[in-house]
Amino acid sequence: MTSTSLALVADIGGTNTRVALADGPQVHLETVARFKNAEHGGIGDVIARYLAQTGTRSEAISGTCVAMAGPVHDGVGTLTNLDWRIDKAVLGDALSTDRVAVLNDLQAQGHAIGRIAEADLTVAVPGPAAAEHAAALVIGLGTGFNACPVFDTDMGRFVPPSEAGHVSLPTSITELHPLLDKLVDGGGYPSVEEVLSGRGVSHLHAALHGEQAEPAAILDRIGAGEARAEATGALFVRILGDVAGNLTLTHLPFGGVYLVGGVTRAFLPHLARFGFAEAFHNKGRFSDFMAQFSVSVVTDDYAALTGCAGHLSHI
Repeated sequence: MTSTSLALVADIGGTNTRVALADGPQVHLETVARFKNAEHGGIGDVIARYLAQTGTRSEAISGTCVAMAGPVHDGVGTLTNLDWRIDKAVLGDALSTDRVAVLNDLQAQGHAIGRIAEADLTVAVPGPAAAEHAAALVIGLGTGFNACPVFDTDMGRFVPPSEAGHVSLPTSITELHPLLDKLVDGGGYPSVEEVLSGRGVSHLHAALHGEQAEPAAILDRIGAGEARAEATGALFVRILGDVAGNLTLTHLPFGGVYLVGGVTRAFLPHLARFGFAEAFHNKGRFSDFMAQFSVSVVTDDYAALTGCAGHLSHI
């Protein structure tokens, strides 16, 4: 790594933060370290510990890009599920650099598209080959839910922010109708994130069966073929296909749809048998139109770090 291109990139999730060093758009995976958020007072503490742990001098860092699970506005973001404030100016001062970016985590995933190895992509819904500058769409399921389009322009890549997880659940799935009052957020609103997220798996299972269970346990029971868990998994996948189809019609990502996040990866073995493709394509008179869009699952757990490095290398 050269002294002029050394960058620090970080991916702040709801539970853990991962930090790494990058040389231009290339993340050096051997430098990735994971820190528990609960053990730190903020991103500044995490970065200080990382620098001390790796023996990296702050003045050697020529730029930094942080991805975070929450909305970002004018370089300032607050995590959705953690009381941390991420401030672009403060990060720049802490690392003595003015080349700083703060991205929503899905924006970072969007900047990773095109830099992900084929081995880390699994096709869930096949589609035609994409034109070189066709728009793409990233949909993330993890601690929360979000989505953002990806546009390659003459001025560079543009990945606008979004809060797609807080739109309402689809009315087209009639099985949801009697469950809606059990699938509301803290404001009494049945948002997509209350189902299509880690906690959403548990919410949906409880709404269907009146049984409390952790997401990992439900997924284990799906893998074992247990009937109640299978019913939860099948409805979850149908909702995901329907919502992904809605977002696809909104953005027309002829460059492909990319599903990311830990919950997505956990459901990958079950997408086909629970009818994801059928739910994705089921758009009435536009069902045939939906055949123009491919859907792939990103299995690279470090894609957000790659996106941070790629974005930073162009600013």
